[in-house]
Amino acid sequence: MVKSKYLLSFIAILLIELFIGIYVHDHFIRPYIGDVLVVALIYSFVRIFVNGDAFRWAFTTFIFACIVEFLQYLNIVDWLGLGHNKVARILIGTAFSWIDIVAYFAGFLLVVIVETTTERQI
Repeated sequence: MVKSKYLLSFIAILLIELFIGIYVHDHFIRPYIGDVLVVALIYSFVRIFVNGDAFRWAFTTFIFACIVEFLQYLNIVDWLGLGHNKVARILIGTAFSWIDIVAYFAGFLLVVIVETTTERQI
């Protein structure tokens, strides 16, 4: 069963991420806010299809983001033979950064806060 709340949030965050990726070329919003929002984007996508504890899924999404970041440290894009593929380089990433992990954690906290406050209102 598709949950419209999460579908709508996924679409909204995806549009924001695309806007940032295409039009924002700064040293704060694109690298940091984009990374915060990517956790919310992935979380929203997962929650379209699965039920369960919001905290657990938010944390799982954070861990997933950290794994992808660690794979960047291992140059996974090149290992997969996708180093020439611009889309793969953007989606997977090519440069490990501890700051990105902090941004992912902020995204995790954002998701938990939003889920906690919206559930109380229902």
